[in-house]
Amino acid sequence: MGVMIDGAWHARWYDTGRTGGRFEREPTRFRQQITANGSSGFPAAAGRYHLYVSYACPWAHRTLIFRALKGLGAVIGVSVVEPLMLASGWELAPDADPVNGARYLYEIYRKADPTYSGRVTVPVLWDTVRGTIVNNESAEIIRMFNAAFDAVGATGPDFYPAPLRDEIDRLNAWIYPAVNNGVYRAGFATTQAAYEEAFETLFAALDALEARLADRRYLCGSAITEADWRLFTTLLRFDAVYHGHFKCNRRRITDYPHLWGYVRDLYQVPGVADTVRFDHIKTHYYGSHRTINPTGIVPKGPDLDFAAPHGRGGGGRRQHDAGCA
Repeated sequence: MGVMIDGAWHARWYDTGRTGGRFEREPTRFRQQITANGSSGFPAAAGRYHLYVSYACPWAHRTLIFRALKGLGAVIGVSVVEPLMLASGWELAPDADPVNGARYLYEIYRKADPTYSGRVTVPVLWDTVRGTIVNNESAEIIRMFNAAFDAVGATGPDFYPAPLRDEIDRLNAWIYPAVNNGVYRAGFATTQAAYEEAFETLFAALDALEARLADRRYLCGSAITEADWRLFTTLLRFDAVYHGHFKCNRRRITDYPHLWGYVRDLYQVPGVADTVRFDHIKTHYYGSHRTINPTGIVPKGPDLDFAAPHGRGGGGRRQHDAGCA
């Protein structure tokens, strides 16, 4: 874990001293947009953009899912960092970056901005023509993947359909702080009060999501949307990592009948399982966060069968066919 200051890398953990022990995630800095017509200066084009990701990171995992489900494997290249993130931050194997030949992700940030100050995070979407980072905000990258590349090879469903956008945005605005970032707010808290605050907010949200999914297959009814994929990458990791490592241990996702079926349902969408690497996930969290797990020992369990029948969308349960209530 580290940070860049004026283009120089510094190995440094998060500072929670000024926030009463609360973990606060820094905003991402690169926020340019790829557009279908090129009006942004970054036109959609096959082979022009390259994605840097970690299989461990839930934010990066979103972009891998959209890349797979929108048929962009041949359109957007990808480099995967090593699972451990230690003193030099995210590391790339010698042959992992055919575009820039980088060994550490901070080199990519420095190439984009020699005076960059801030965290070095995945995902990163790189423009090979202009030689810079287009965007490092996962929420914006998945929207670009969803819509900007239709004319250059993208396929698959629209995960952000116009009739549901307000409801998707509302769900994202609730789920992100409570669940997606909520597990980190609990796990990276350095005071009891900050931890308990995040913990209670997290489980109140999970209880509400369990109730919501009791009478609809997905968050917005019968169709999968962006909101589902954003939630999925956190729920997928919950029992293996967040329950123990981040002390989110009131309940497991497997203890929630609807949430557990929902996660299996999404995991079994063709193409999604290929984006999941639990060896990277567990090695990264338990092996990298030495302030939380000083020994770096990676647990062998739990045994989770995401391929088991999920029982969603049938059995006589009332399902919402369209829209969100």
